[in-house]
Amino acid sequence: MRTIKLGTSDLDVPVVAVGCMRINSLDSAQAQAFVGASMDAGATFFDHADIYGKGRCEEIFADAAQALGLRRDQMLLQSKCGIRQDVQTFDFSREHILASVDGILRRLKTDYLDVLLLHRPDTLVEPEEVAAAFDELESAGKVRHFGVSNQHPYQMELLKKYVRQPLVANQLQLGIAHTGMIDSGINVNMTNPPSVDHDGGILDYCRLNDVTIQPWSPFQFGFFEGVFLDNPKFPELNAEIDRVAATHGVSNTTIAIAWLLRHPARMQPVTGTMNVERLRDCARAAEVTLSREDWYGIYRAAGNKLP
Repeated sequence: MRTIKLGTSDLDVPVVAVGCMRINSLDSAQAQAFVGASMDAGATFFDHADIYGKGRCEEIFADAAQALGLRRDQMLLQSKCGIRQDVQTFDFSREHILASVDGILRRLKTDYLDVLLLHRPDTLVEPEEVAAAFDELESAGKVRHFGVSNQHPYQMELLKKYVRQPLVANQLQLGIAHTGMIDSGINVNMTNPPSVDHDGGILDYCRLNDVTIQPWSPFQFGFFEGVFLDNPKFPELNAEIDRVAATHGVSNTTIAIAWLLRHPARMQPVTGTMNVERLRDCARAAEVTLSREDWYGIYRAAGNKLP
């Protein structure tokens, strides 16, 4: 699979990342088949979080990788921390970040993470504590690169005032049916609803600062309301996606990921499927380049009007 640089780092990453949030729905044989198929497709970047399956997802993945005999240098591992589901808080304290990473490393059976993201903004964040945690993790060799998830430009700027390490990625919800950060940039100087900027210009901010956007839930509409592909709620969108898919000889799944990859922000979509064939379809998007006309045609078919 073709690769891109992750942010300003020297890390070459596949353009499609494999999300492991639902790997706990698989038994051990299925998990091995899934991880093996990912590796075979060149999708060697695996995204985790300490809260996925209350930690079981990381353990299941590690067991599958070990059973397959995969070497650590064959994989790129990313995980996230900062959400404390047990007490329903966000926590970017130094103590919590350090403890979380130790737990992540233990469950993933590894000595280091290639990337650690802070998961959801903590409004009580003390950026000096984040900086101290990052310094300790880097000097101990436990984390090589750092980033954030679901953060606004000014939240990132606040961290950057204290944190020495580059923030190489920002994981944000984005897909054909969830395009707010794109809409506001198209409807500049308008008074219609799509002109409302809910994200602080995060798309342009990340492009200007060489931060890789990692779109999560790329097939969802709303906030976990469902998948738009083959959904009767979206007849025009699916008809257009199917038309484009037919011209390229690929599936609608492939086109949905290729649509994100066509954007010049050089994004790295994070899949969520546990279906091996669908994962392969996602990986095939790396080989498809949509025309400008097809990209905008799909955008319009999703219900977006150009001003």
